[in-house]
Amino acid sequence: MRIVFAGTPEFASLALQAILAAGHEVPLVFTQPDRPSGRGLKLTPSAVKQTALAADIPVMQPRSLRLDGKYPDDAATARQALLDAAPDLMVVAAYGLILPKWVLELPVHGCFNIHASLLPRWRGAAPIQRAIEAGDPETGITIMQMDEGLDTGDMLLKHALPITAEHTAASLHDELAAMGAQAVLEAISRCQQGKLVRQPQPAEGVTYASKLEKSEAALDFSQPAAVLARRVRAFNPAPGATVQLPGLNDPVKVWAAQAVAQPIARPPGDLVSASPQGIDIAAADGVLRLLELQKAGGKRQSVAAFVQGWRP
Repeated sequence: MRIVFAGTPEFASLALQAILAAGHEVPLVFTQPDRPSGRGLKLTPSAVKQTALAADIPVMQPRSLRLDGKYPDDAATARQALLDAAPDLMVVAAYGLILPKWVLELPVHGCFNIHASLLPRWRGAAPIQRAIEAGDPETGITIMQMDEGLDTGDMLLKHALPITAEHTAASLHDELAAMGAQAVLEAISRCQQGKLVRQPQPAEGVTYASKLEKSEAALDFSQPAAVLARRVRAFNPAPGATVQLPGLNDPVKVWAAQAVAQPIARPPGDLVSASPQGIDIAAADGVLRLLELQKAGGKRQSVAAFVQGWRP
């Protein structure tokens, strides 16, 4: 098929690579404008742009696709490029821009979206992190026929993936990215064969995965230890869970922790013990044991290394 691709981060790049490897023609790629990155804040192309340029595919980076919006010239140029590309289908994955009606209707088969949850659960910006944080037993990939709503389109296919106690947002992201790349190839194949079945999303079970905010990073020890341990995993690698430890001026980032079910008659947030096996802090119903930490400006350390240089 002749497919225009729209996406930005590594999650989307894997899907673009899979589409190209399967032999589909990609005449045009849309991605976000280059962003400052690293200590030098050098403008850096997205993962999708890098993949597209390596494959000699033209890249469009409009600031908006709304013809009546803040950047109408960008949108008009993008519209002409999309018309010239004459796509059978547009595949979208973590693009970062809202697609107006004219985009959704231009490809012959419309726009397919690769969404990292089992819709209608976790529509929105951070489905991977919110699924871990909520303690969901599973998540997955939904290939969706896009409409003008926020992840409200008809479902085309779904694949589930169990969430384990070892999953962080980073590791779950990588597994879902690989699953999404294969799932969209399956959807494209079914589309070619005329075998796609559109299933409207049920009204029951809708949840929204709001964007992660830096203000959420600080762990609230009035919550149960299991909830805190999940948040540490959900916020790894970003924005990173933090804790204020005695004797240190700046919050410490927590990369790994576990809930310890034990009776504790201490106020939430109290330091219970510190040893090479873990730093125990009282939570609402037990203890959160910190296992891997990072001081401000320092490197990630095991708790055994961390406690050697820390005296509470």
